[in-house]
Amino acid sequence: MITINNVYKSYGNKSVLSQISLAFPKGKVTSLIGPNGAGKSTLLMMMARLLEPSGGEVLFEDRDISDIRTSEYAHHVATLRQSPGFNLRLTVEELISFGRFPYSRGVLTAEDHHIIDEAIEFLALAPLRHAYLDELSGGQRQMAFLAMTIAQQTDVLLLDEPLNNLDMKHAVHIMQALRRLCDEQGRTVILVIHDINFAANYSDHIVALKNGTLSFSGSSEQVVTESNLSELYDLEFEIIRSERGCLCNYFNLSGVSI
Repeated sequence: MITINNVYKSYGNKSVLSQISLAFPKGKVTSLIGPNGAGKSTLLMMMARLLEPSGGEVLFEDRDISDIRTSEYAHHVATLRQSPGFNLRLTVEELISFGRFPYSRGVLTAEDHHIIDEAIEFLALAPLRHAYLDELSGGQRQMAFLAMTIAQQTDVLLLDEPLNNLDMKHAVHIMQALRRLCDEQGRTVILVIHDINFAANYSDHIVALKNGTLSFSGSSEQVVTESNLSELYDLEFEIIRSERGCLCNYFNLSGVSI
């Protein structure tokens, strides 16, 4: 699906990413985790073709993404950036219709309307269909932007901190929706996430970055360990596992480095 080969990114003398090589599994949820400044969003934006690497290559289906036309790439990869903003006064339905632009170029077809309806139904947004974005809560707006991304009908979704500033209910709703996209539709989801418990319980695969380098990657069950997380975040962790999932506890424990 998406493969990273020896990618690095620097700004002048400052290195942001250093020699990253990865392969992201198809049809799975992969979470990019790590402390602030680790390079997670930088890596995601390079996969989205919104940022050029200083070196190395990003491949989609064994093709260098720099060789793929933007219009073609938009049929395969959709991106939701942090805190997306529209200055236009739009309804939820109008916003979601932007996800069809790579296909319809603004002239919606019957198929486009059907796909928009499906995205609205998938995220249970029917009661908000005709509501304006500036009338919604932050969580409701985030759901609307996710629906727009889903409506793009791509193989891959790249999401930069989609849970940012959401309450627990909306965060759970979004993670359940992403899980369903993989399980029911075979989509590939790659997201930057700070909540380690959401990452551990909803992801198939986890990639951990620290100081611009790859700390570890692998299946969630394999890599979510006390030693891995303690080294990644410079915190002491206790992993509590049950039939319903696992809890990565880092509260009121010793060994905090500041």
